[in-house]
Amino acid sequence: MLEQCRHADGNLHVAGCDEAGRGCLAGPVFAAAVILPEDFSHPLLGDSKQLTEAQRNTLRPIIESESVAWAVEAVSAEEIDRINILRASIEGMRRALDRLSPAPGLVLVDGNRFSTWHGVPFLTIVKGDGNVKAIAAASILAKTHRDEYMRNLAKEYPQYGWDRNMAYPTSEHRAAIRAHGITPHHRRSFNLLGSETYTIDFS
Repeated sequence: MLEQCRHADGNLHVAGCDEAGRGCLAGPVFAAAVILPEDFSHPLLGDSKQLTEAQRNTLRPIIESESVAWAVEAVSAEEIDRINILRASIEGMRRALDRLSPAPGLVLVDGNRFSTWHGVPFLTIVKGDGNVKAIAAASILAKTHRDEYMRNLAKEYPQYGWDRNMAYPTSEHRAAIRAHGITPHHRRSFNLLGSETYTIDFS
């Protein structure tokens, strides 16, 4: 299969795709697509969730400077509410792939769900972010770009602690929703308060 995906110039451009922020209560989901050189290697490269913040921040400029191509896209909370989080995550990956130059001949996606992209062959790989270098690189870019975005957004909405919890469903975040209500960045289709019985004013 790999040989069939080679470009006319003999290069095999394999793009790895992953997302960050799928389980968050607010903010966009970020998706990244990365084509690494075939001989790329770095001792820290791995699943972004298993790395420290400092390690991810060390890897980000290395990946961005040494990649054949990379792109990161954000899909807003409003669009997530409209099409659901799974479709939004896949759409983010497709938009990131659209921005790659050169275009990939094969797409590797973390997880078990994707939809065809311009007829290019693709494989879904469960736990791919821990086993495939290009997917790991995409997971790091998606995570670091989203964290940066949420820290900036936290300056506008400091009461939610997004600079610390990145809008994940922590007790701090849910307590802030109870105390202050929701923002335009909250995902209204999500269970914002967990199992608690509480009325949120969406008006």
